[in-house]
Amino acid sequence: MNKILLTIAIALLSIPSINSQTTDKEVTFGGRIMYDMATWGAEEFDNIGTEFRRVRIYSSGKMYGTVKYKLQLEFAGGKIAFKDVFIELNKLPIKGNLRVGHFKEPLRLEALTSSKYITFMERGLPIAFAPERNTGAMYHTTFGEKLSIQSGVFRNSDAFGNNKSATNNVNITSRITYLAISDGDKLLHLGISNSIRKNSDNDYGFSSRAENHMGSELLSVEFTNQVKDVNIIAGEMAYVNSSLSLQGEVIQTTVNTEIVQGNTPFTHEIISYYGQVSYFLTGENRPYKSSLAGFGRVKPKNNYGENGWGALEVAARFSAIDMKEDGSLEDFTIGLNWYLNPNTRVMLNYVMGELTNGVGEVTTENAVMMRIQLDF
Repeated sequence: MNKILLTIAIALLSIPSINSQTTDKEVTFGGRIMYDMATWGAEEFDNIGTEFRRVRIYSSGKMYGTVKYKLQLEFAGGKIAFKDVFIELNKLPIKGNLRVGHFKEPLRLEALTSSKYITFMERGLPIAFAPERNTGAMYHTTFGEKLSIQSGVFRNSDAFGNNKSATNNVNITSRITYLAISDGDKLLHLGISNSIRKNSDNDYGFSSRAENHMGSELLSVEFTNQVKDVNIIAGEMAYVNSSLSLQGEVIQTTVNTEIVQGNTPFTHEIISYYGQVSYFLTGENRPYKSSLAGFGRVKPKNNYGENGWGALEVAARFSAIDMKEDGSLEDFTIGLNWYLNPNTRVMLNYVMGELTNGVGEVTTENAVMMRIQLDF
């Protein structure tokens, strides 16, 4: 299977007309390479590692004005997996669109923003509470230029979007956003989303590192056998004013169990959140694509090598997972991004992570990380 997919991928990239358009078909091809280097440890940086964090190719397009598609394959780690693989029917009632396949659930702004355009090398700690992508169907639409709605039904799937037994229950995930300000280089995005998640194993779990993909797994939690359902509610905000950008999200995860204490079912409530600020020293700003895609590509005012040095962005973020009496995980990250041109970026991150368990014991892990990124 892997050899077949690799052959298909090579064939796709070998097509002479890589980005072609006809009167009835629009087809584009592209990809990304992200190479990471990191050193990390508790007190001394005694661990060193490198990895290809992402190696992807894709084809996307539109057929006859009403049908869209995307085929994106991941090769990092020596394994092939599906990322976005879907077909979408446009021009439905209420200016709607129906997407079917394997793609991101409409939950949280940072998760929906492409890894090509996120401010830090890794997403904040709240990413741990639900998989980004699953197999399912989603209806989405926009009213005017401000209000957007997305709602879908999903099933947990394997790396190829398959769920052949289909015995697990479904996840219902919905999101609504409002673009309160959209005036040139000023923007205010607000949103709220909800995901009700069930599975036939009646369990739920999550794990997290200190925002270093090569680092140690500091937090791992499993609720087994008696989980009735999981309810995730997330609020999101992003504000851009010229070179300044602020962004934050708060996520409440409620694990409802079948265990009864007195007359009340026992629940676990977990709060996770992050807040970040970034600023372009060279005068650029973060461009907004759409509610469903989040933020997009930064275009330096002067590319590196064209009588310029590209764009420089500084950033800081605090994120946390608060399990109340069971402890917490906190991260503080500072970053420097150098955009050589719209398609090439160098990222530097310094991460300070701290885990406090339920009895007050503290585990720390700091990391210095660097990424070389190119997409096309």
